[in-house]
This record gives sequence, C-alpha cells and structure tokens, in this order.
Amino acid sequence: MRYVVYGTGAVGGVIGGNLHLAGVPVTLVARGEHLARIRADGLTLDREDGRHRIDAPATDTAAGVEWTDDTVVLLCVKGHQTQTALDDLVAHAPADVAVVCAQNGVANERAVLRQLAATYAVCVMLPATHLEPGLVVQKCHPTPGILDIGAVPAGTDERAEAIAADLRRGGFESLARPDIMAWKHHKLLMNLGNGVDATCAPGPAADELVRLAQEEGEQVLRRAGVPVVTAEQDAERRGDHLRRRGHLSVEAGGSTWQSVTRGGSGVEIDYLAGEIVLLARLHGIPAPVNEAVQRATHDLVRSGGAPRSLDAATLLPK
Repeated sequence: MRYVVYGTGAVGGVIGGNLHLAGVPVTLVARGEHLARIRADGLTLDREDGRHRIDAPATDTAAGVEWTDDTVVLLCVKGHQTQTALDDLVAHAPADVAVVCAQNGVANERAVLRQLAATYAVCVMLPATHLEPGLVVQKCHPTPGILDIGAVPAGTDERAEAIAADLRRGGFESLARPDIMAWKHHKLLMNLGNGVDATCAPGPAADELVRLAQEEGEQVLRRAGVPVVTAEQDAERRGDHLRRRGHLSVEAGGSTWQSVTRGGSGVEIDYLAGEIVLLARLHGIPAPVNEAVQRATHDLVRSGGAPRSLDAATLLPK
C-alpha cells in the first residue's frame, strides 16, 4: 500500500521517515516553515544510527496527493487539528479512503467515522520530539515505537493486518487487535500528565498532580463502564521494546509540552484531560483535578506564558 502521513510532526515524522527508509511509498503532509524545509532539504530523521534525509513527496493539503486505490491515510495531527484535516480529506481524498488515527486521545476515531467508513485506530507508544522545522528526533532504538492497530469501533480485518505488516517492515512493533480502543483508553490515562508536564515546574507537587489526575481518570472510566486494559497488560506489551537513546541533545518533554514550546494558539488538552472532564460530566461524576489541569493549560497558552512556569501546588485540591 501507499501511505499519506497527514501531520509530519514528531509521531508522523518518525513513522513516515522509517516507512520511507524501508521502501514503503509515503507522501508527507506538513505546513509552514516545516514544510518549506522538507521541500528544500528533505525531512531529517535523527536516529541512534545517525541522521537520515527523507526525500519523500510533501504537500500542505490533500489536494496535492496523488491518490490511488491502495492509498491509506495515517492521521498524525493532534486532536484539536483533526476536524480541519478531516475537512481537507473529505474534500480531496477518495470517498472510500482508509484513515488510520495514529493519535493520542480517543475522540479522533469518532470524528473520522462520522464521515469516512474505513476508520482505524492506533495505540501510539512512540517517544519522539519535533521542535525545529525540518527535523524530527526518534528517541528509541532499534525499535522506533509500538503501533498496534484495530478497526473502529472494534475488530480487525485484512487491511488492518496489512497495515501492521507494513509498520513492522518499517521497524515498528505492530499487531492487529480487536480491542484497540481499550488500549487507547489506557494510553489516555498515561497522557493525563501531559498538561502538567507542559505547564508546571517539575517537582513533588507536579508528580502528585499527575498521580491525582490519573487516579481520577481511572475512576471516571470505571464508573462510565469504559473498557480499559490493565497496567500489567500495557507493561507486558511494552516489554523492553522502547529502549531510550542516550545522550540526546533535545530537552525531554511530551507532545503537549512540545506544542507549548513551539508556540501557537492551540494545544490538544481538550482531548486528554478534557476527555475525562467530558465523560465525567456526561455521567454526573466530579473531575476537579482534570478540570484544573485543562483550564490551567488553556490559560497558559492564551497568555503566552512560558512552558513549565506554573507552581503545581496551586492546582492541587485544597
């Protein structure tokens, strides 16, 4: 199959770059200065074994893609960017195109499924960084990440198996799973620390805030009856695949921190902490910790505040 990596940031860049190096046809969708650098000099994929130039076709819109019957979209934008990407795909991609949500959060699949029948979900376990235009940094080696896939709302099919095989060809760990959304909900719990990582100074208070946000998230998912794999299942799947590189020159930080550090007007917090807040409100369950994290993240971005400049103690429950 041929792949369109829609959103060539940290995750999309590492996926697209490794697929390209493995001989899998890839088109990259990016924007702004990042796209300009890719077009001029190729995408630079920084791995343990050196820097690789990825000379793949690149465009800023689905209108610039050479669509074929076997083209699959790997949707790698953040949750708050999904609808814009989806509008572009619906306008320019074939009506039966398969879209694979390689994204954090659990709301993207529902948005895509509303307009495109062939929707798939990936549970993304892929440490990577994108802070500089034209450059993505792969933080694990030799396995870049774990990208298990399943159909939405559930099950697997031949296409899911074929996509998993192509991802393995690119060096990733990938299995087709019928219960992929249960895996993604566990990843959602892990991502409840993203807002804290982006806004609060590291320390005991920040660690406690993350613990409380995740504990609250577990309670909300449990009371709402949402299937979630256990921490033990997740740890077994990860095993020793995600071996972190040593001596990385880039500062450590999650995807939300990277968004705040790069600047801009939006972050994905509504689809992480905000997802727990939404579910809690739908079921009449309090979620004050995740509400506080969601609000503080938006306030910091809106005011142009520096990342990790807040005191987490001010967000802890009284």
